[in-house]
Amino acid sequence: MKIAIVGAGIIGVTTAYELAADGHEVTVFERRGAAAEETSFANAGVVAPGYVTPWAAPGMPGKVIRSLFSRHAAVKVGLPLSGDELGWMWKWWRACRLDSYLANRARLQRLAFYSRARLRQITAGLQLEYDRSDGYMVLLRSEKDSRLVQPGLQVLRDAGVKFREINAGEARLIEPALNPDTEFLGAVHLPDDEAGNCRQFALLLKGEAQRLGVNFEFNTAVERIDPSAPATLQVAGEPAPRRFDAVVMCAGLASAQLLRPLGLKIPMAPVYGYSISAPIREPLNAPRSALMDERYKVAITRLGNRVRVAGSAEIGGSPGRKRDASVQTLYKVLHDWFPGAAQISSAGGTRVQEWKGARPMLPDGPPLLGASGLPGLWLNLGHGSSGWALSCGSARAVADLIAQRPPEVDLEGLGIERLAR
Repeated sequence: MKIAIVGAGIIGVTTAYELAADGHEVTVFERRGAAAEETSFANAGVVAPGYVTPWAAPGMPGKVIRSLFSRHAAVKVGLPLSGDELGWMWKWWRACRLDSYLANRARLQRLAFYSRARLRQITAGLQLEYDRSDGYMVLLRSEKDSRLVQPGLQVLRDAGVKFREINAGEARLIEPALNPDTEFLGAVHLPDDEAGNCRQFALLLKGEAQRLGVNFEFNTAVERIDPSAPATLQVAGEPAPRRFDAVVMCAGLASAQLLRPLGLKIPMAPVYGYSISAPIREPLNAPRSALMDERYKVAITRLGNRVRVAGSAEIGGSPGRKRDASVQTLYKVLHDWFPGAAQISSAGGTRVQEWKGARPMLPDGPPLLGASGLPGLWLNLGHGSSGWALSCGSARAVADLIAQRPPEVDLEGLGIERLAR
């Protein structure tokens, strides 16, 4: 089949690779000048399937309200909110019910475990070498933090995930560079989880896809999808439309805008995240792998010769405006745990890369995978903050559906029919 993919983030690149591996003729359209330039550019890099959960959860509305009065809150609201954002938050609030949360968490974690397995198959099979590390540790500052993680630990037990609850001394043996002046209760250690540089992986896999014949067209924006023939695309600056046998939408928020004139209203909103990345100053003072500060919901990740600190979930606001308090929270958490790790001359110093990215999220959490209901038009979008953790599994599942093969993972609740409920 002749297939077009719209979007060359981690979702688009993995989808292109899987479809090309199945023997299809694939063209990828990307408005940016390179792959993985937007949401996939500087994320935390953590692949921890047991911790992939919906943002719509019981108790979250209260946390959002309290965050309005806290400088270092993990969740922020940028005021004023647009009409679309208010509508999204109403749907999100409704999805915070316990029954909805449990169903959506199960869907996400099924896909996340499958995706991690597929990531490892691809990495080993293609012998891809990118900045990655094994293990993941959730740091617990206090008894309160420990109490709050217990329901999540039961989920891990039920899923058969290997983990250990450890005290501060044991945590320091695993991560010797942890700040000796920062007192904390203990940690949860997950030895089978991992961290990796999402953008590096995407660029490497793009090269493998090109070797399979995939054509990447960068600086190329899709302006419109033909409502009478949804596998036909109008590309900016071209007089004639491009016709394909199938089109896969992988462009996140841009996909939602293109789908709206077709009658497909995807309730997707940007939930912004932040990160700082800096060269490691002294390896002995840097983390060995990936950690999460449970109180601030901030991840600290070792990515080769750099350390990345990522966190925050901000609804509303503008993509070009960085909230100073969110950035300063990242510096604070890094200083609390690894004060000598990174080459930081000052907050916002020239050696530090500060990033803010929009994570396209559906109000209830899971992505949309599979047929759109329109002939020849397929969906692989709405992965939110878990795109890296879900990408390889999502791509393989969508490729199987296009080939009319049953996917190896249960996709219940991940199709567009979910939106009608």
